[in-house]
Amino acid sequence: MTAGREPAVAVFGATGCVGRAVTAAFVRAGRPVLEVARHRPPYANGNRFLALDAAAADPGELAGLLAAARVDTVVNATGGWVTGEEENERVHVHLVENLLAALARAPARTRLVQIGSVHEYGPLPAGTAAEETRPARPVSAYGRSKLAGAEAVLRATRAGLVDGVVLRVVNLCGPEAAEVGFLGAAVRRLRTATPEHPAELTVTDAHRDFLDVRDLAAAVLAAATAPVAGQVINVGRGRAVPVAHLLDLLVAAAGPPPGAVRLRAAPIDSRGGDWTRVDIGRAARSLGWRPAVELPESIKDMWDASRADHPVEQS
Repeated sequence: MTAGREPAVAVFGATGCVGRAVTAAFVRAGRPVLEVARHRPPYANGNRFLALDAAAADPGELAGLLAAARVDTVVNATGGWVTGEEENERVHVHLVENLLAALARAPARTRLVQIGSVHEYGPLPAGTAAEETRPARPVSAYGRSKLAGAEAVLRATRAGLVDGVVLRVVNLCGPEAAEVGFLGAAVRRLRTATPEHPAELTVTDAHRDFLDVRDLAAAVLAAATAPVAGQVINVGRGRAVPVAHLLDLLVAAAGPPPGAVRLRAAPIDSRGGDWTRVDIGRAARSLGWRPAVELPESIKDMWDASRADHPVEQS
């Protein structure tokens, strides 16, 4: 890798749904980006790319690679729903600790934007909106490990080793999220649905806070330079939407022929509870950020992006 003239942003997990959107946002803002992921993507977008398993990398070697790329900002967009305590620990805790150990070697404090999760709060009572001061009591292996990673970032920030901020993010939708979550599963079923082989979609009475991934990328962009070190900041729409409404929007976007969709009301085994909603007042005050993409547009773009011939966005 050759050093650019401007300090770069390193996006870890750059090939994932969040990483792709974040990378595109920084490039549009004129920032050089170093994409970091375990495997090189099948597309090329002109950014520098580093194939690396950050959870297994030597912190000293990683520090050298970041210094060579003149990185002054890091976004940790790695992780996701994985199974088992051990794998969650590796992806969401050990990787963060490795990254912190590398950044502690930098000659100047590096801004680290940690992408956290609403599931760090644990189950939320229906009708409430979680504020950042709410005690975090996660019950899933995913939530516990994400919280541990977030707390490691905050401890390192208090110790003066990094300039960290944690964005606690709700469920995501939008074009980059077409392959993830229950909406992604519904997209895949609808893509192959016919009246002879209809898609069966389970409708639950759960309510969840959903945000377009491009709005999240805008929040990350703001957090990269805002004076928010040491803070936890909720990023969501601030509204709990019925899951049934989201599926209605998706079916409307898909426009399947009559008889190609069957809706079935039933409870589902939720990983995050039947209610998620966050208070986004701190994000508005500290980042000057508010969500801009409405859900009908987000779901429509999500469906369009799932087409086999949909072009990959070039950052």
